[in-house]
Amino acid sequence: MWQALPVTAAGEARIGGEQLKHHLESRLVLDRLADWQHGSVPAALATVVQVRGSAYRHEGAKLLVAADGSTAGNVSGGCLELDVREVAQQVIASGTAEVRNYCSGTDQVSAWDLGVGCDGQVDVFIEPVTESRQRERALLDLDAPFAVCTVIDSPEANECRKRIVVTVAGGEGALTVTDFGRQVVAVVQEWIGRGAASGLHEVAGRSVFFDIFFPPPQLVVVSAGDDAQPLVRFALDLGFRVSVVDHRPGLLLPERFPGARLVRGDATVLTPRITIDENCYVIIMMHHFAHDTAYLGAIIPTRAAYIGMLGPRQRTERIMASIGAGASEDTRIHGPVGLDIGTDGAEQVALSVLAEIMAFRSGRGARSLRERRVPIHATSD
Repeated sequence: MWQALPVTAAGEARIGGEQLKHHLESRLVLDRLADWQHGSVPAALATVVQVRGSAYRHEGAKLLVAADGSTAGNVSGGCLELDVREVAQQVIASGTAEVRNYCSGTDQVSAWDLGVGCDGQVDVFIEPVTESRQRERALLDLDAPFAVCTVIDSPEANECRKRIVVTVAGGEGALTVTDFGRQVVAVVQEWIGRGAASGLHEVAGRSVFFDIFFPPPQLVVVSAGDDAQPLVRFALDLGFRVSVVDHRPGLLLPERFPGARLVRGDATVLTPRITIDENCYVIIMMHHFAHDTAYLGAIIPTRAAYIGMLGPRQRTERIMASIGAGASEDTRIHGPVGLDIGTDGAEQVALSVLAEIMAFRSGRGARSLRERRVPIHATSD
């Protein structure tokens, strides 16, 4: 199983909602591109390749633009899109890629209105898309990291000559047979191994954008009950891979949990059938003491990053006490699960639970943004 190492400074690893958004948006953009290419609709792809200072979106954010002005994705809070769309139309007509720089200056209000942060600068690479991107789309569905490397200042007019797809196994594309291509593959594989985020890099004197993807986190929901449905639905909308586990066939139905992986069985089949690692978050919500106890007992020995227990604190403490073996000292267990936002009903509980998971993933304490004294995209204050 792949495991990233810590990365700092310019190569800081993508965390929290940023990683989820990057993966989810790229899937949506590439799906729309495939539809347009099937219908022979010309298109251009705009990608944020470099951010200096604070910005609403990060490297790898994408906006797909069709010749008729239709779009998918976004590269800002909505205010850069109009200009980027106009440039994309020119790129489609000319067949020549362009890089546009957007600078906010020092006024925070103006910066926000422009869609970038205070002192923020955003470089957007806008390229005509004539080749299929099915390979990248297929890799997004696999449980392994990869990168799409684009030569920003390439003298080659042919799109496939300036792009390299890199996996842990090696590089793919016409450029990989050149010395330059082999250098790109070696560098980006090192960055993937370090868990680095997407970014613009110089390789052999040429600017190359590394669009790096890591598998999205997995949410395992132990219950196919009615109150699990909004939790699964919201998690899928956020970009989580979701597995629903239950021993009751009458509840574990595709129409109740569209888009989720369904695993039928009791606690004995959980770990043999689902890989539970550091990129996995588990919510136990069976509303049955014996079943919840058995499932928790199966999950504790795994490397799950987070284990949420639905129900009163006293009940969770009784379950942990019955398991023993240090369960009561396991800091991964969150019970009652979720943030204290005054919930009532399954939808609000789902919001509370996912908000806590997002805060946990980002390493941030759950508090009002009003209390934060630095830009929200800064790693700490």
